[in-house]
Amino acid sequence: MKKKIKIAIASGKGGVGKSMISSTLAMLLAKEKKIVALDADVDAPNLHLWLGQNEDWDKVEKISTNERPVIDRQKCNLCGQCVDICAFGALKINKQKLILNNFFCEGCAACETICPQKAIRMEKIDNAEIRIKNNVFGFPLISAQLYPGETGSGKVVDELKKKAAEFRAEMIVIDSPAGTGCPVIAALNGVDFCLLVTEPTPSGFSDLKRALEVVNYFQIPWGLVINKWDVNKAESKKITSWAGKQAKGSLLGRISYEKGVFRAISQLKPILATELKTKEEIKSIYRRLTNLI
Repeated sequence: MKKKIKIAIASGKGGVGKSMISSTLAMLLAKEKKIVALDADVDAPNLHLWLGQNEDWDKVEKISTNERPVIDRQKCNLCGQCVDICAFGALKINKQKLILNNFFCEGCAACETICPQKAIRMEKIDNAEIRIKNNVFGFPLISAQLYPGETGSGKVVDELKKKAAEFRAEMIVIDSPAGTGCPVIAALNGVDFCLLVTEPTPSGFSDLKRALEVVNYFQIPWGLVINKWDVNKAESKKITSWAGKQAKGSLLGRISYEKGVFRAISQLKPILATELKTKEEIKSIYRRLTNLI
């Protein structure tokens, strides 16, 4: 089977326009290639909104990527070894009873391993669900939602990527989470090209540099987009100059600040369905991107 080309749209900082760009690029790519769109931000997925979609999914599947300890109180003698080893403070002894705080537990299984009475066992839990829309502008959209208070977002992203691989497609467009944590690492692992998005602010620039460290670790070729570049032209110039000195990367384009973007998302209207300047700017980025990949 021919290898699927994986493109990730990533950013160090949240709120820089990553999902807006991901949705528009997916719609443009779908006109020429068979693609799958994947929303890897499992903590706060919103790619479907930028594609003008509601919460009606064709398929919802519960998944388990995490475990939680179950305590056998008949065996537990309150020795406290599990409490001492828990790095997350999820276990404590209160009123002669071993108590588990589900919101602190990361499912590492250290308590099960150390318990001399074998009073703790790990059991799988449903911590997320995968959601699929089979036909969004001619391509499938795969998303996931981590349940409130649950952990394991990186593993959920791995499951999402496995699900995307089941579809017949030439290309997978991945809307990566913001930041540099576990779900971002899972999203970028195995990617062929990364489109980095930033905004012209000191925090945006700082977080861009951190995101690039992850991209460079995986040795992924990359391109940069500066969104809302005209709100701080001096900072945009500084970022542009910095990008020109980096290896394996280049500036692919700039997007202007436009209030109409916010009206469009509030109405669930994809950028390609508008007459905004932003649409034409992303089209230009798309042309440069396709020349690279």
